Amino acid sequence: MKKGIVRKGFKIEALDTPGLTLVQFRTEWSGACQIVSMIYDDLAKSYEGSARFFTVDMETEDYLVKEFGVTDTPTILFFQAGKIVDHATGLIPKNILISKIESALTIKNK
Repeated sequence: MKKGIVRKGFKIEALDTPGLTLVQFRTEWSGACQIVSMIYDDLAKSYEGSARFFTVDMETEDYLVKEFGVTDTPTILFFQAGKIVDHATGLIPKNILISKIESALTIKNK
């Protein structure tokens, strides 16, 4: 299951936990974000227990957008042990996201 995340809890929930964490940076008004969000929601259900899924509202969380250099919507960052191990931007197909998730799950915490 996915949930929204804000600056205050970002470090604890997304960076300081072992395993794979995906964070989708999005806006409500973007058509591309709406499409990718449906895929992201489905993947969050499929990978429950294997990976954590969060969303960041780019309009209210400027600090996180700037901290991670996000310029495109939507952007999905893949974190493993607090480090970015992959990313995806724009209208990315579900099969590509699955491939990226599977690849990121094989990265061991260091």
